[in-house]
Amino acid sequence: MFEPENLPKLANMRMPFGKYQGTRLIELPEPYLVWFSNKGFPKGELGLLLQLALEIKINGLEKLVYPLKRD
Repeated sequence: MFEPENLPKLANMRMPFGKYQGTRLIELPEPYLVWFSNKGFPKGELGLLLQLALEIKINGLEKLVYPLKRD
C-alpha cells in the first residue's frame, strides 16, 4: 500500500546488497525491479519499497521522486 512517507525513503535509501549495492532505490534499473517481481521481493520494508519503485517506473513517474533526494 502506498504511504506518502515512503517517497523520501525511496529517493534516499540505497540498495543494501547485490549487483546494485549502494544505488538509490529510485535509481535501480527497471529490468532489475522486474526480476525481483518475478523471483520475489525481499521481506519487510525493502521489499515494499522495491515494489513501489517498480510501480513508479512502470508509470513513468520517477522524476517526481528525484526532487526528494538528499545529498
